[in-house]
Amino acid sequence: MMRLVTLFLGGLMLAGGSWAEGSLEGDPDAGRKLAGQCRTCHGLNGIAQIPIAPNIGGESADYLARQLTAFREGTRQHEMMTVVTKMLTDQQIADVAAWFASHEVTATLSGDPSGAPELCAGCHGEDGIAVIEDAPNLAGETTIYIDTQLKAFRLGKRESDIMSGIAAELTDDEIRAAATWYESVKLESARPE
Repeated sequence: MMRLVTLFLGGLMLAGGSWAEGSLEGDPDAGRKLAGQCRTCHGLNGIAQIPIAPNIGGESADYLARQLTAFREGTRQHEMMTVVTKMLTDQQIADVAAWFASHEVTATLSGDPSGAPELCAGCHGEDGIAVIEDAPNLAGETTIYIDTQLKAFRLGKRESDIMSGIAAELTDDEIRAAATWYESVKLESARPE
């Protein structure tokens, strides 16, 4: 229980990058135009097209903007995302974040909610739709994506005030079980009319 409380409270500090929450108002229509460069990996609706890319539709604009800023500034590393974000302005980041955040996501469980990974569900939800602002959705993420990210946190290749400590104590089997649970959740993304 203490780990869950710590996880919840620490989840409020997952920032990463220098994005100041709410610092710029994003324009989803301008963001849609920019999202064309995202569609090969993340899809225009934010549903990943390749197994190593995350679903980003329905994430909060602030979360997305912080991640994009972290890639641009080099505080989060990824060979493709670092290149893609390098030339983005703060306004362009706000716009593309607003576009993907404007999608409503629906998650459908394929199993009993009591089978959700307890350690994850406190922030990421039983169905993979985050229950706290600073946690990303995990619904429908591939096993390979979740496995890779948790192992990156565990090895210190990716850092987070919360996830680094949690992942450090997870076994490969626990990582695989969590990843398998969230991959089994059906995720749909649509932009409301």
